[in-house]
Amino acid sequence: MNDQQVEQTIREYIPQIIHMSLATVKDNKPWVCEVHFSYDDDLNIYFASSVDSRHGQEITANPHVSANIVTQHHKDQKTRCVDFEGTATILSGEEAEKTAYQAYAKRCGASEGLLNNIRKDGNVRFFKINVENFYLTDEYSGDRNKYALTWHAEETA
Repeated sequence: MNDQQVEQTIREYIPQIIHMSLATVKDNKPWVCEVHFSYDDDLNIYFASSVDSRHGQEITANPHVSANIVTQHHKDQKTRCVDFEGTATILSGEEAEKTAYQAYAKRCGASEGLLNNIRKDGNVRFFKINVENFYLTDEYSGDRNKYALTWHAEETA
């Protein structure tokens, strides 16, 4: 697969999945959690979460994260998985309303309660991940292969 095919496969695959496994680290101790995510046309990844959560605190201390987006695979089933690494930031209510909330509403539907919470920069905030590298593990194109795609999304916030 060339880079264009890898990107196309990623763009076709991630709309099918609603959650991702997010990895953070603090003091050399890794942590992983599941979060619901949305994304924009530039493949920036967004999720809403409490800034007081373990992953929220760890992102504040160390913004480097990794994650994967994958469906459950059954024995003898072909696999496909999107992994990525990047830098996470907490968006202000104004930034989130312009970008992350729009992506969220498009994907999951509008939520007045969530919108009101982010407007007041409360405990629940949107996080943005600027992806630096995508990795696609794929068996659908033949043998199981892992493809790397360096990514430099446009800054939208």
